[in-house]
Parts: sequence; C-alpha cells; structure tokens
Amino acid sequence: MNSKQYRIGVDAGGTFTDFVLADGTGRMHLFKATSTPDDGTRAIADGLGQISEALGEPVSKILSRLDLCVNGTTVALNALIQHKGVKTGLICTAGHEDSLEIRLGHKEEGHRYDARYPSAKMLVERYLRKPVRERVLSDGTVHTPLNEDDVRRACEIFRGEGVEAVAVSFLWSVANGAHERRAAEIVREMLPDVYVSVGLEVFPQMREYTRTSTTVVNAYLGPVLSRYVNRIERFYVENGVESPVRFYQSNGGMASPEVMNTRAVNAINSGPASAPRAAMFVAKPFGYRNLITVDMGGTSFDITLTKDGVTNVNKDIDFLRYRIGTPMIQVETLGAGGGSIAWIDPMGLLKVGPQSAGAVPGPACYMRGGTEPTVTDANVALGYLNPESLLGGRVKIDGDASRKAIEERIAKPLDLGVGKAAYGIYNIVNVNMINGIRRVSIERGYDPRDFVLIAAGGATSLHIAGLAREIGVKTVLVPKLASGLCAFGQLLSDVKYNYMAACPMRVEPHTSFERVQQQFERLEADAVAALEREGFSRERIQVERQLDMRYTGQVHECSVTLGAMQVSGETFGAIREMFDNRHKQLFTYAEPESQVEIVNVESTVYGVLDQPPAQIIEAGNGATELAIKARRNMIFGKGESVETLDSPVYDGTRLGANDEVAGPAVIEEVTTSIVLPPGWRARLDATGVYVLTDTGEAD
Repeated sequence: MNSKQYRIGVDAGGTFTDFVLADGTGRMHLFKATSTPDDGTRAIADGLGQISEALGEPVSKILSRLDLCVNGTTVALNALIQHKGVKTGLICTAGHEDSLEIRLGHKEEGHRYDARYPSAKMLVERYLRKPVRERVLSDGTVHTPLNEDDVRRACEIFRGEGVEAVAVSFLWSVANGAHERRAAEIVREMLPDVYVSVGLEVFPQMREYTRTSTTVVNAYLGPVLSRYVNRIERFYVENGVESPVRFYQSNGGMASPEVMNTRAVNAINSGPASAPRAAMFVAKPFGYRNLITVDMGGTSFDITLTKDGVTNVNKDIDFLRYRIGTPMIQVETLGAGGGSIAWIDPMGLLKVGPQSAGAVPGPACYMRGGTEPTVTDANVALGYLNPESLLGGRVKIDGDASRKAIEERIAKPLDLGVGKAAYGIYNIVNVNMINGIRRVSIERGYDPRDFVLIAAGGATSLHIAGLAREIGVKTVLVPKLASGLCAFGQLLSDVKYNYMAACPMRVEPHTSFERVQQQFERLEADAVAALEREGFSRERIQVERQLDMRYTGQVHECSVTLGAMQVSGETFGAIREMFDNRHKQLFTYAEPESQVEIVNVESTVYGVLDQPPAQIIEAGNGATELAIKARRNMIFGKGESVETLDSPVYDGTRLGANDEVAGPAVIEEVTTSIVLPPGWRARLDATGVYVLTDTGEAD
C-alpha cells in the first residue's frame, strides 16, 4: 500500500453502516451512515458522499485509488433470524428425509429437558425433502447405485412448487462423492435457474446431520446473499473501483464475490468476526495478548475472546438453532444494544431487550416515531450523551423525548424518578452484558481478570468502565476508531479459505500416515491454485493445517493446529501430545495411554496482504482543561442509590498523545462517547487509543 492509495472497510450493521478509510500515510477516517437493509447500496452511497465531502475529492477518484475494498454484511444473518430465505428443496438418501428434525435426538443446551420448548422452524418443509434410492458405505463402496429417475422426479416437483434453491446431501458422500456430484449435475441441467448447494462442496467432512444442515442453510440463504453480493460489486465497479471487491466471512478472513456467491453460510457472522483482528492490532503496542473484545451497537452486543493471541474458532455448532459445520469465529451475541427497549414484565420487574427499536423507528430521542424507552434514551437521560445531537451534529436528537419516554413507560409505573429509572435501565443492560462476558470467560475456564477489555461499537464506551469494574478488569482500551472497529478489522485481514476433507483412520502402532499427508497435499494444491487465480504470488500464500482427532469410542473430536507440520510416523508423537494437551484444556482431563482416531483434515490458506501503517497522534500540551467544551449533570451509582455530579465534557479531537482525563467525565469523539465514572482515568496514547484504568478511588 503506497501513500497515494486508499483502503476502505465497510461494515453494514443493523442500525448503522460503518466506513473506515485508510491511506498510505497511516491516517484513518471514520464515517457512519444509517443502514438501509432493503438496498445496501444506498447506505454505501451515503457513506461515500461523506468521504468525498471530507476529502474534497469526487467519489470516482477516491474509488479508483482503492487498493482494497472490503464489505462485511448482516444480510445472511438477518435472513436467517427473520426466516426470510428462499423456498428450498432437499434431495437426500432415502430414509434420511427427517434427519433435520430428528437433530441427533438432542435439543440445544439449556433446553434439553424442557418439554415446552418449541421445535425449530424447518428451513425445508417436509414435502420438499425428496428421497433418492442410493447408498454408499463408510468405506466408499457403492452398495446401491444412484437412481437417477428419483432425482429427476424431485426436480419436476421442485419446478412445480417454485423452489429457488436445492440442497443435495447423501449419506457417506465424503467417502465417495460420485452419487452426490451426479445428482447435482441433473439438478443443474433440469433447473438451470435454481441455486444448487452440494454437501460435498459446502462441508466435506464426517457427520451426516451437520453436513446436511449446513448444506440446507447454505441453499436457504444462497440466493439472498448472491443478489446482495452482485448488487454491491456492480455498484462499486460502476462508480470507479478497479481493485478487487472483497466480502468478509465468519472465519475471520476475506473472500472473493465468486466464493461468497456459492458459500452463503460463510457470511452468517460476517460483521463481528473481524473485531478480534482489530483488537489484536490495537493491543499489540501495549504487549497485551489476552483480550476480551466487546462490541455494543444499535441492536446487539457481541463478545469474542482471544487467548495468547489466538481467537477461538467454532465448528459443528448450533447457531440460531441450526447446526453449522463450517469454521466461525466464536462470537457470543446478546440482544443488548443501544436500541434495546426497556419494559416492565407482568411481575412488575424492569427488563431490557432483547427487543430492539433498531434504526427505524429507533430510540425515542431519534424523532423517527419511536415511543419506547431504549438504552440510548437512558444514556441521554443520565447525561452521558449529548442531548441535542450525535455523530458530530449529523444526527439531531431530542433529549426531552428520552426523558418523557422513560417517565411514562418506566418511572411512573415503578414510582421512581426519571434519573433513577434511567440508571436502572443502564444497570440492567450492563448485567446482561456481564453475564455474556462470563459465558465466554469464566464458564470456559478463563479468569477475566487476566484479560484486557477492548471496546468496539458506538455504544460500548458508554458502558465499558462499569463492565470492567464488575468483572475485575483494571485496564480497558478504547480506540478512537471504536465505533468502526469491525470495519477497521476488515482492512487488517487476509483472504482466508478453509479446505476440508474426511480422513477417518484409527492410529495403530505401525500406522502409515501417507493417506493423511496426501489429503493435505491435495487440499493445499487446490487452495494455492485458487489464490493464484486471484492474483496472489506463492510467496504471499500461507498454509495452516488442522487435524480433528478423538479417543477411540468418543462421539466428539477436537481440533489440533499443526501449522505447516508434516504428518508422518516421526512427527505423530508430537501431534499426539498436542492432542492430549488440547483435550485436557477443553475437558480437564487427558488419556495419554488410550488409542486415538483421526477423523477430519483441514487446511486453512491465507492470501496475505500488507497492513496499512499505524496512525500516530501528535503529543498534547498537557492543558487538558482547554479541551473541555461543556459541563453536564451526570448520574452515577453510589452504593444502593445514585448521585448527580456536575461533570466536564471533553472534546476528544482537542486531546493529544499522553493527555490524561479523570472521572467523573465524558470524552466525546465524533462517533462515540467515553464515560469515565468517579475513580477512572483515561490517557490518550500516541497510537490513537485511550487507556482507561480503574484507580480504585471511588466508593
């Protein structure tokens, strides 16, 4: 990336679409536009207009100078949440039409013994699951040849029913994929306009239910995401983009539009997946490698954990009640955002979320027709947010509307003052978020006090000090780019693809590992060729290997990361030790004397890109009082009660490197506000990161 180039990351959230523009000198520019879920190009056009105005250059010139254009999206996620995918059909091995509903005989954790818990909505209706007579055995032997007439009859029914996508998943196709490939050929011949999702292509690893479910989710979302991807790519090209347009995946890397068109399932958690990459970049100058990244936007609260510089990745999990096998950055998501609605339940108890006012009608203060009190309204009433405007004056708000909504819906019914009711809303949403942080840390064996909190999202910095104090974290990092940290993380990422295969093998004393090594080499040859077609030289391509292993007789396996290690009789002793250590870390015990099995192999390939240079903030003069632009009454907790304190409001754009601010105070950046309760201090580092510390001096 040279000094004349730009790089842009666009993260389309449920409420706002964030834009981070980096140039070759290290300068970062952050912009926000209201999301337009019906047509994402309108929000992008709005953001590009802001960028053009700020830089004094036409949009076409800016876009023509891009060396990277990355887009994160919630399109697939929202379609799955709202069940707005397309009408989908399934072609499967006869006798396995109901595996999606049988779900291995299990309910999700927390509901296993709850008879009243409703069944998940099926993405493929029962009458559209069509059996095909065929059977491949676990060793790849064909037991029953494929009945092509069954496939054709299914296609005729799908045509008559107006099916837009077809999933094809056969039993033991990972051992011999001939039947599945031929069935897909027939579907494409007979239904040329229908989206086809093939299990062997989407998730070519063992576990029939996981493979079928993943393939169905991919089919259900495929046309929705494909239309979005093509529209966005066409918009950029028509407006002057010459560099490749990329889209962000749930695995924490970028992909080409062609890949995203066939792998919609990889985009489900696209937005928050880039936050850990940005967090590691932010924390690196300080030497921190244990990070908990929290991202509070307008609709949700996302949490990721990074230990020793490695962020957890999930495979074979239930996500929104649907089993997905492909790798996803492990994100804990709660319905706790700035738009989360406060309400009183039938027992007279104050609740917050998961319902959200979203962008429209939005919080009461947005003046877009919203009447329900939200977390944003509570922050306005507490004095934490500017009561007249947000985003540097671009969004006008009505502070009186916030107080009125809280008074009518919460304060009067509970016989409270508006201030105390607002603090109750603030405190309850904090408790909800703290419980989420505990789930990714304490419940998985990590002590949160060994971690640093990283703030992402526009609303997080209003709550971050309270969250940290409650869980015992003494240091918090808040980048100036916090409200666009996911978009920033996209700029720091590489192109990343996961190539997988089944390789079931019991390890005996004289086992030959040649088959495992050959599987890796075959996958990596395909992967390298794909990246070379995208323009990456061999020197820019990195490969990381994983083995899924288990003790003989176990139901579930765990992954062992090998790096570039070869698999052979000479190296397997070290691999076995890595597996035992990983098993002990996950399950508290290991069985070094027990026999093990290899189940699956996976090669993750990276097309490595240059990172933009770090930005540097000029040193301040130490006269932080000159940065005070106003004073407001702010309400803070004090024991069992609340207190109102006359507090300064600092203009973050007037603070320089090493300037310090003590609470109670608020630091207002253009797109976020940082609340410092009594006992907290903030120092602006030269890297553009506020370092918040709890001095322990408050009551």
